[in-house]
Order: sequence, then structure tokens, then C-alpha cells
Amino acid sequence: MADSTTERLAGDMRPDLDLATATWQSSDRGSRGNVQIAFVEGYIALRDRRDPDVPAVIFSPGEWRAFMLSARAGEFDLT
Repeated sequence: MADSTTERLAGDMRPDLDLATATWQSSDRGSRGNVQIAFVEGYIALRDRRDPDVPAVIFSPGEWRAFMLSARAGEFDLT
């Protein structure tokens, strides 16, 4: 089981990533930027800025591109 410094997606073949020393970047959109990202060992980690102890979601570069394209297209809009 992963501890608080290592994240892994269930059933995935990705390496365990040590996020303890990751450099987290926040959005520059003011208070609306509730997420942070970090680039670690060729992967992209995404976490909740307000609750950084919750496990991060880990993306491969291809998954990150698909996620960003979908977000920009409004596929995740709740309204």
C-alpha cells in the first residue's frame, strides 16, 4: 500500500512516484485555482490545493493531453 509520499493508480503498471519533494504549481487564476500540478519522473501529478494530503491523481503525458483537451472543450462542465 502506498504511503502519503508515494502515489499509484490501482491496477496500473506505473512506477511508484515519490511526491514528497515535488514542486507543486498552482493556477494563476486567483482563488479559483484549487488544484496544483507537479511534474515528476515524466508523469504529471494533480492534487487539491486545499487538501494536499488527499492522494494525487497521476497522469502519463498522453493522458494529461487528453484530459486538458477535454477540459478545454467543456466536457467536464457541471452546468
